[in-house]
Amino acid sequence: MENRFTKLEKSTVRKLAIAFVSALCIGVSGVASADEMNKPSGEIDHMRMATAEVSAVVTFYTMYKRKPCGEHLISVCTNTMCAVLGGDAIYAKLREHLGEPGKPLGHEETAGTPGESGSITLEHVECLAACDLGPVLQVNYEFYDNQTPQSAVELVDALRSGLKPAPSRGAPLTDWHTVSLELAGFYPDDPALFQSQVDGPSAAVETLRGAQLAADRGWTAPTMPDDAPLPSLERG
Repeated sequence: MENRFTKLEKSTVRKLAIAFVSALCIGVSGVASADEMNKPSGEIDHMRMATAEVSAVVTFYTMYKRKPCGEHLISVCTNTMCAVLGGDAIYAKLREHLGEPGKPLGHEETAGTPGESGSITLEHVECLAACDLGPVLQVNYEFYDNQTPQSAVELVDALRSGLKPAPSRGAPLTDWHTVSLELAGFYPDDPALFQSQVDGPSAAVETLRGAQLAADRGWTAPTMPDDAPLPSLERG
């Protein structure tokens, strides 16, 4: 059941999406005093939202960025499965490749001037739900599967030169600004144009292999009876 806190969060998420598209980042400082937490914050003063409201949402949903991003956002999965398959090595290689001599690029830092052509923001992320295709990374949330340190460097170099290599699956690659608009619910008025921007293969052969094997062999899960009794609870 919705309560006033759930409704407040939904309202905040929508307002922040609009503010995010306007500024391409949400201005919330990392530390604030009790008084500051009740004051309006940055780009969203006109929405009459306190820093506490904004911070609670922005620090939970990682798609909200607190500083401007590059033309492309690269997200490297370093969760357990991808990490042991090479995700940590990919992230380390890209940090070194995109950074300066002796100073690897840090988490959520940008190589180049944010927003300008060829600029890249790098981040490490938790599970991207593609363990069967790991190690994986995303560019503007589109998947590039079965990566290696070398293939990741080649991908980054192509992006910096202005190319947009096709993702392994998903929509055609655009840029961070376009994706931010789409995530906030702003789409082209022309349905055909919109469809062309989001159409693409979403399922990989590896992901569907189990379902295909079951279909080929006629395996099915037992049906759940409509009147299945619920287990009794023991009360102490």
